[in-house]
Amino acid sequence: MTDNQSLNARRLAATPRGVATATAIFADRADNAELWDVEGRRYVDFAGGIAVLNTGHRNPEVMRRVEIQMARFTHTAYQVIPYEPYVELAERLNELAPGPTPKKTLFVTTGAEAVENAVKIARAHTGRPGVIAFAGGFHGRTHMTMGLTGKVLPYKKGFGPFPGEIYHLPFPMPHHGVTEADAIAALNRLFKADVEPERIAAIIIEPVQGEGGFYIASSEFLKVLRDLCDAHGILLIADEVQTGFARTGNMFAIEHSGIEPDMITVAKSLAGGFPLAGVIGKAAIMDAPEPGGLGGTYGGNPVSCAAALGVLDVIEREDLIVRSRQLGERLKARLTRMRANTNLHPIGDIRGLGAMVAFELVKTPGTHVPDAEATKALCTKALENGLILLSCGVFANTLRILAPLTASDALIDEGMDILERSLADIAQAAMAAE
Repeated sequence: MTDNQSLNARRLAATPRGVATATAIFADRADNAELWDVEGRRYVDFAGGIAVLNTGHRNPEVMRRVEIQMARFTHTAYQVIPYEPYVELAERLNELAPGPTPKKTLFVTTGAEAVENAVKIARAHTGRPGVIAFAGGFHGRTHMTMGLTGKVLPYKKGFGPFPGEIYHLPFPMPHHGVTEADAIAALNRLFKADVEPERIAAIIIEPVQGEGGFYIASSEFLKVLRDLCDAHGILLIADEVQTGFARTGNMFAIEHSGIEPDMITVAKSLAGGFPLAGVIGKAAIMDAPEPGGLGGTYGGNPVSCAAALGVLDVIEREDLIVRSRQLGERLKARLTRMRANTNLHPIGDIRGLGAMVAFELVKTPGTHVPDAEATKALCTKALENGLILLSCGVFANTLRILAPLTASDALIDEGMDILERSLADIAQAAMAAE
């Protein structure tokens, strides 16, 4: 008999410990926002494969597109024999990207690969080497993207040295003591003390930090960055790997600010569970590399491109941008009521754009003192109670909700009921331990 315990034993024996898993359950099947493990137990999925399943597990339109493409061909290597789904998807993303400047799109396979290529393109276009990123940001696990990532544990420990000419700024987190003015002052100090702006090719920023804790860059802050980039000939890259495709109540999170970035990196929910990533950018910038300088064997796989076309159709037909905003309000309202409930473990800050919602666990009500231990306990208890929930954040005390936008209100409410019960459970356990 196949069960979670025996599969975990096999996993530990066969795979390196560096490939950690957030849960000890093994998936058997899934549908929309529900998942069943190999022992037949059902879970409400608030993780969405880490923001990959905005359109849900096995969305019918996505699967229909995939099946049609698989019956035709699965691979040619786009650089050898191109195909229409790649071109059609690029055309649609070029139209959807914010701003009036003509766009072009490159497809690769992973979010980290998209970020790597955005840096390559920025350097080719500007002739400059330097890149500025932010503390708490996550951009991938390749060598370059580890360097850009602003968190040591677990992503960077033991893997250095990292590429040169990478600089980090503090990301605004006002209730944790970092203001937007602090971040801008740090940028000005960087230009005076460490590197002249004429050596900087790009600034890369997540409009809402993902692994960093769902902290939101305000419209005002992003506009200041846009103006600074324009003043110094620096490109602005919006890393939308986790925020894209209706998650934040717009197709792209950067749209909330009203600015036009020079490039946008995308992945995760782009293809609804199939591996696909890309860089959308201003056409003149995207054309900077020489022919052959961009690409990859599996980049823009035809099956994944077909899936992505299905995702875009679902977002449009089911009005998932509006649904994301409605869902975000529903989640935040429920969390606010939970915060007022003294029978639950204390909740601190609640934040989010659209349905990219997070909340912090704190040691004392009304404070911002992080409680990382309780956060870990909550994820464990929620899973026991039938809810898949992920933590994140530089203080390891943030819970993120990434439920599929296609989930029904009833299923969302069921998940929130489990969350509330789990918060009560860990509060009671803490009292019993005192």
